Amino acid sequence: MSLVQTSLQKLPATASGFTQFIPSHPSTRISVKFTVSCCSMSSPVTVVNGNVDVKAKERSEIRLGLPSKGRMASDTLDLLKDCQLSVRQLNPRQYVADIPQLSNVEVWFQRPKDIVKKLVSGDLDLGIVGLDTVSEYGQGNEDLILVHDELAYGDCRLSLAIPKYGIFEKINSVKELAEMPQWTAEKPLRVATGFTYLGPKFLKENGLQHVEFSTADGALEAAPAMGIADAIIDLVSSGTTLKENNLKEIEGGVLLESQAVLVASKKSLLKRKGLLDITNEVLERFEAHLRALGQFTVVANMRGSSAEEVAERILSQPSLSGLQGPTISPVFRKSDEEVKADYYAIVICVPKKLLYKSVQQLRAIGGSGVLVSPLTYIFDEETPRWREFLLKVGL
Repeated sequence: MSLVQTSLQKLPATASGFTQFIPSHPSTRISVKFTVSCCSMSSPVTVVNGNVDVKAKERSEIRLGLPSKGRMASDTLDLLKDCQLSVRQLNPRQYVADIPQLSNVEVWFQRPKDIVKKLVSGDLDLGIVGLDTVSEYGQGNEDLILVHDELAYGDCRLSLAIPKYGIFEKINSVKELAEMPQWTAEKPLRVATGFTYLGPKFLKENGLQHVEFSTADGALEAAPAMGIADAIIDLVSSGTTLKENNLKEIEGGVLLESQAVLVASKKSLLKRKGLLDITNEVLERFEAHLRALGQFTVVANMRGSSAEEVAERILSQPSLSGLQGPTISPVFRKSDEEVKADYYAIVICVPKKLLYKSVQQLRAIGGSGVLVSPLTYIFDEETPRWREFLLKVGL
């Protein structure tokens, strides 16, 4: 067997992580083989001489994207913990974790905007982010399905703000802003914002044709004072920062009311085994916990001749009707060597904001020994949001 010695000429790499070698002898042929890792595949893709071997099977794990930093991240972990879905992260520097109560689910910590992008690409199946992030980076993509649109944290609004002074002093609405004669093609309204999709869309829909946008991520409130923008479009919580920088919101200037939402990929829901069941469980836990947040359980004793007579007294008070009505049961006590049931225990759920009023009404109709305790969950026969969700998915 003859040996052919080939000298190779080394050229600069044409792709990250690879070095290309070209033989100096024209008749020599070299087979090049390398592997490429792909986020949405559970196995690597093999490429031989430019031909892709697509034998890699689709991943089976369900991926949930969570914010990696900031207040949204900590509030999200708190919600999951309150719903008995604590995230287990063995190393705080790792971006992958799990939830022991949910089998076959991987948790991926990502930037909020990357969660939305990876839901669209199919690299994530579920995600929790702000509605503003879904709207900005999802850009109306029909593959993004809102599973739960009110997770009760991360509240803010995306709003247009202008200076309180100068030419804007008497401008108090978007309509008035659009009618200002100052804005021309040569001298457009300058708007600083990080929302490069929602911002232009909103202003165009409101009649502002001559607008120039500059992009920025933080400290937008300083832009008008520095003279680099006439207005800003940014997230507002309390509005205090705007006031401290002599800015004001105007009528019709709110682009979006936002809070944390649970969002899913429609494509994943239709093809990923087990994803519908996981989504249903997460939704039910969220709904049960969030509904219970606004309620207290109230227990009291009340003297009466019968359960029906006690029920009539309770239902005469508007704050004591409970979820479906009061639960009433006899209280047995021993008096003069005789067991009697002349007291009844009542159990009702009352809204937190009506708690004291409800206790007063109970006392007024003979209630005593009133006990109050917070609720953790209220599970319905079926959460209404589940039916709405299935209709969105087309199931």
